[in-house]
Order: sequence, then C-alpha cells, then structure tokens
Amino acid sequence: MHIEPKILERINTWLTPTFDEETQTTIKESIANSPKDIQESFYKDLEFGTGGMRGIMGVGTNRINKYTLGKSTQGLSNYLHQQFPNETPRTVIAYDCRHNSKTLAKVVADVFSANGIEVFLFEDLRPTPELSFAVKHLNCHCGIVLTASHNPPEYNGYKVYWQDGGQLVPPHDKGVINEINTVEYSNIKFDANKDLITYIGEDVDDVFINASVINGSVGATQEAKDDLTIVFTSLHGTSITAVPETLKRAGYKNAHIVKEQEVPDGAFPTVASPNPEEPAALKMALELADKVNADIVIGTDPDCDRLGVAVRNGKNELQLLNGNQTMVMMTDFLLKQWKAEDKIKGKEFIASTIVSTPMLKKLAAAYHVDSKIVLTGFKWIAKLIHDFPELDFIGGGEESFGFMVGDFVRDKDAVTSTLLACEIAAIAKSKGSSFYNELIKLYVELGCYKEKLVSLTKKGIEGAEEIKQMMVDARENPLSEINGSKVVRIEDYELSVAKNGLTGEVSDIDIPKSNVIIYYTEDGSQVALRPSGTEPKIKFYVSVNTPLNSIENFDKVEAQLDAKAETILKDMKLI
Repeated sequence: MHIEPKILERINTWLTPTFDEETQTTIKESIANSPKDIQESFYKDLEFGTGGMRGIMGVGTNRINKYTLGKSTQGLSNYLHQQFPNETPRTVIAYDCRHNSKTLAKVVADVFSANGIEVFLFEDLRPTPELSFAVKHLNCHCGIVLTASHNPPEYNGYKVYWQDGGQLVPPHDKGVINEINTVEYSNIKFDANKDLITYIGEDVDDVFINASVINGSVGATQEAKDDLTIVFTSLHGTSITAVPETLKRAGYKNAHIVKEQEVPDGAFPTVASPNPEEPAALKMALELADKVNADIVIGTDPDCDRLGVAVRNGKNELQLLNGNQTMVMMTDFLLKQWKAEDKIKGKEFIASTIVSTPMLKKLAAAYHVDSKIVLTGFKWIAKLIHDFPELDFIGGGEESFGFMVGDFVRDKDAVTSTLLACEIAAIAKSKGSSFYNELIKLYVELGCYKEKLVSLTKKGIEGAEEIKQMMVDARENPLSEINGSKVVRIEDYELSVAKNGLTGEVSDIDIPKSNVIIYYTEDGSQVALRPSGTEPKIKFYVSVNTPLNSIENFDKVEAQLDAKAETILKDMKLI
C-alpha cells in the first residue's frame, strides 16, 4: 500500500532523535508490515477536544502515547504558568485500570514537575469522581485523569479538570488547546523534578468516601438497609476501591460483589464491553442476583463515573433501567429529601442535557425548582454551579447513565450515585413498594416517557467522513415530518438557531455551539442527532410520551410507547 507523501512527512519527523529508539523501531516495522495501520496512526493529530482527548494507544500523532500526552501536558503547564504567574501551580493526577495507565500517569507527572508544577499522584488506580473531589480538597489549580471510560481495551484517554473540580470549559478549554498547538515535540520537558511529586492514597480516599456517604444518604433507616440485598460489580474497574467501602460505611451489610469481575483488569476479560448501558455487561451480576434473591443490581464503568441499575419489576424479574429512568428517580428522591427538610426556598435547581428525557423539566415544575438544560457532558452541569453561585444545586444527570449528587464532586459520580440508588430501593421496600413501583408512580403523576438510543459505528477515515456527511445532509435537507407527525421545531446547536417548522420563524439559541440537531414533533416526540465526541459513532436519541392514568396500565402503555419509538426509527431508516 502506498503511503501518502504528507503522511510520510509526518512519520519521518518521528524517526528523528526527539523520539526514543523503541518508538522509531515500532514505526519502521509498521511501515514494512502494516502500512494501512501506520497511515491511520499518522494521518492527523489526535484532537485535544474541549475536555481532553481519547484514542487508541500506539505510536503516532493520532494515538495515545508518551509524546502526545507529553505535548498536551507541556501545553497545559505553559498555560498554568500564564494563568497563575505569582504561584506555584498544583495539580493532582489519577488513572484507571487500563493498560499503560499507570506508566502514562507517571509520564504526565514527570512533565508537570519538570515544568515547576507541584504534583499529587495517586499511588494506584482511583475512580474519576475521586479525582474531581481531590482537585478542590487539595487546593489544586487543575487535575488530570487517565481514562477511556467504557471504550474498548485498546483505548486510553486524558481528561483535564480546573480549579473548581469540573472539566475544562470556556474560556480555559480554548486557551489550553491554543497553547498545546504551539508546542513542538522537541519542547516537551520529560526530566522529572522528583521533589515536586507527592504520592497520595488512603488519606484522600477516607475523606472522599465519608463525603459520599453524607451526600448519598436520603434517610433510609438501619432496618431498611438490613432488609436490602445488593449485587455490585466493578466490571474490572476502579470502583472496587471506593463503592464497597462506601456502602459499608453507610450501613449496608448485604452487598454481594461479583468476584470474577472484582480484580481491576484493562483487558476486561469477562465482558465484550465494560459499558453498564449494555445488558450483556451485567450478565454475571444478574445471575448472581438471582442466586441471592437481590433487590437491586449495580454495575459501574471502568473509571466509575457511570452506573447501570437493575431492579425487580412487577413480575419480580430483574430489569435494567435506562439512564433517563435512573436519573429521574434519583432526582425525585433528592427533591423529596430537600422538601422534607424544608430546604426548597425558590433558589434551587436541577440540571440535565439536551438529549436527555424532557421529563426532568416536569419534575422541576412539580417541586417548584429551576431546571437548567445544557449541552451533553457533565462539564456543562459543573459550569452551571460555577456560573450561578447564588443558586443551590440539588442534583442532575444525563441519559448516558451518569448522575451527580450535590456539588462536592463536579462530575458524574457512580460512587455516591450507587449509594443513592440503594437508599431509594431500601426506603421503597420498607414501605411495601419497590424502586420500580416508585418509578411507575412518577409516570402516573407526570406522564409516561420512554427513550430509545441508536448508535451507528463508523470507524476510520472513511467513517469520520460518513458521519460528517450525515450531519451535512440533515442540515441541508431537514425533515418536515417524522412518523406522520409534523416537525414543529428544529434546533441546530452548531448554527445556534431554532426554526419554527410551521411558521418558518428563526430564533437564536443561547448555548455554546455543538454539533447537535433536535427535531420536535406535533405529537410531543423528540429526535436528536449527535456525533459522539469520544467514539467513532453517530447517535440518534428518540423520546416519546403519553399520559398514564394508573399503575395497572403501565405495561400496556409502555408497550405502545416502545412500538412508537420503534416506528420512528424505522421511518428514519435507522433500523
């Protein structure tokens, strides 16, 4: 296979003394044996997005390796010195269970220290929410976590957090990106100043877990806790370092851990994908739950920021809830707690994202609190807390199985959320109800909402172009009706405009730009299109709803909504 001259020029740069012998040898072998792979590895720079970067590990500009991470860290170091000229900047670094994470985290620590930045480095793998917590707890200027979340084993990533414990947002995101783009590989300082690196561990764990217990508890009695049987799986990830201890300190004694998935392992040997959104990932946990007659099953992703929850339905079968259902239930129980403690004073808010269930707005109205809807990603929810200091943040989530309880962690947090889910289940059971039954009661009260997600994977150079073209087509030829219902509104977050489908009137959207299009139909359905920022996928989110007049009618109404969502997806030729 012929390698394009432009790409060959990039490859040759990596065959100079700036790069170590091992890297150069690997490149030469790939040119000889895998020209297609080497072309993929060098055809572009791995993009440092507004929150960091994620990609396949290996040599090359389009891969995660010591040089691409070193370049990002050097740029971030330069930016920190610009922003805090009269201080010694401090940073904290965590990493997950992925291959090379520990080694790469040390590389990042070395580069920071070589640039005169004080570093707190976790001694071993830790959950992402603990990193967010540690940024504020240790009074750091920024934080880094090495993780690729639920991506396949060949991936790794690098997420950047700012002083408030939230991920990078404007204006710092663009500032960091601009600085990184000016860095040449030969400028990276790899020689560590060991005096500036401090290892941390149990001392931070202890404070974080205690804070999780306080924030995740919503009033379950000890008797209720004793009566709840839990099955938990860490899916070979970092949550094993925090979730079992959090449950124990909160008073839950009947927590069964899936032993085969307990040991952290970046190969994720027992699952095809360590993604709690996928029922297959929780198969072993569900089997154990049936053996021990568990009330609730919880599985977390490798870096422990997202959780999948399964509970017993009306037929006493374990059923995996979707992220919207979990989010609505958690938010409702937090609101109940705030109301019971007379803490709702008219200056509180909950938050969600533009592709999550519209039911959250109904919930906010029912409790007379504000509902703020932001772009996908918890950094935008964290930014709300920063931007509205006069308001109290209760909790918030997104459809992709993430939730944040209060503001002590400024990112999605599966540690505290796991405890909250168990509290809800324990309280409901103690009152002769169940987690599932309480969800249906909410549907009766606010309307029954059902969401479906379809992800189309498009890998490689051609795939990226195909996804790009799909969004271009959607903009140039917008749908006028979906499944026989007129499109009454189209929101285009890339162009920052909303168009009335009936009158043609155009208005501005006051929200940061993002490559998302949302259709709203006359019958109350929503369809959103969004390319993933971290995977080679384009995602389609469908939301449908209808009134529910009684708990007894739920199964019938749910089946109708499922059928409607399916018909919409067929109408759009997505299934």
